[in-house]
Amino acid sequence: MKKLLLFNLVLLFSTAAFACTSMLISGKRTPDGRPLLLKNRDTENLRNYVLSMQGEKYRFMGMCADVDKKFGSVWSGHNEMGFAIINTAAYNLNGEGTDHSTNIPSSAHPGIRLYDEGYIMRQALAKCASLQEFEQFLDTVTHVDIDANFGVIDALGNGAYYEVGNTGDMERFTVRYLKFDVNDPAVAPEGYILRTNFGESGNRKEDKGVCRFMAISEYMKNESDFIARKFVTEIPRLLRHGLTHLDIRDFAPADRETPTYFPFRDFIPRYITSCVQLIQGVAPGQDPSLCVAWTIVGHPFTTVALPLVLHPEVTLPRMVTATDEGGSPLNHWGLQLKSQLFTLDRDNSSDYINVAHLWNQAGTGILQQILSLETKLLDKADPILKRMQKKGRVSPKSLQEYYDWVDEEITNAYKEF
Repeated sequence: MKKLLLFNLVLLFSTAAFACTSMLISGKRTPDGRPLLLKNRDTENLRNYVLSMQGEKYRFMGMCADVDKKFGSVWSGHNEMGFAIINTAAYNLNGEGTDHSTNIPSSAHPGIRLYDEGYIMRQALAKCASLQEFEQFLDTVTHVDIDANFGVIDALGNGAYYEVGNTGDMERFTVRYLKFDVNDPAVAPEGYILRTNFGESGNRKEDKGVCRFMAISEYMKNESDFIARKFVTEIPRLLRHGLTHLDIRDFAPADRETPTYFPFRDFIPRYITSCVQLIQGVAPGQDPSLCVAWTIVGHPFTTVALPLVLHPEVTLPRMVTATDEGGSPLNHWGLQLKSQLFTLDRDNSSDYINVAHLWNQAGTGILQQILSLETKLLDKADPILKRMQKKGRVSPKSLQEYYDWVDEEITNAYKEF
């Protein structure tokens, strides 16, 4: 009976449809002095690819959604100066009685084009090299419809979240922001800041993403090794619920043949989780090109993570870049596998996951196979990344050989899934 009550509570504890879970860790807490910036993106735009291009001032690499054909928005990324940015929707910074993402009435000024967080991040990556320049950019930006947390790091050792909302200016649509410095012990006593879908400075009665915030908070309290690979492979796949503390793996059946459905709501990974990036910055004085974007270009249950490096002489893996059909090959294959996890075809099918296909005692679940392939791919990358760190510069030849190998390995592996 207690478990049934908890299940019902999970389904009633509503969260925003467009949501994310994120984390910023100061380089003072990591073993190599490099800050970490994680975003687990939740959205209905599930088809993604990684874009690398020259911006107004700087070359950058970022996660793009298939619906954006003109590369006008980026949803996480970093540039050649070591500046990186992510976001989460906040939902509580602009007050009650307004559209969920702005304090500007949605009926006001019809026909005026207002830009969103993706536009902000696309512009920042093209123009900004530091947190100071990002703040100067926010001071000048207009015509944006926004209620968000932005996580930002730079190559100078700085890192902060910015809670950004609209000012109410009905003519220019300007923004206001409040900074939370991850290097300030009064703000981040443990050396990290977590954000889901509310701002600390907002109306706390309108908080969203509370269960996910509880889950990532619990996870971080039990961690001492702040390592990029560990976080990107574990956090987006946490199967323990933040509110109920139920772990999906405890309900794993004997094998894949025994259908076992579990209520799947408000976990860090969600049905609408579309992609993940953990950007590993550089310590002060390091070459900014050593930044690594640990990237899952699709759903974390069905798509492997890859370490991506921005360099003009290196072509990114074909698996994560755009195709003529939209999205990327790895993203497409991940979505196909995902359909095996959510097999109910009526009513609230996305709220129930078939645990037998995800994780079972025989070790044949989709996530178990994904983790096995991912371990092989990342074990191959580890010595390449370590050599680059030791030498203090990128090795284009080694990276390109690795990416070519990755394309072949992933293609062959997904044919077998």
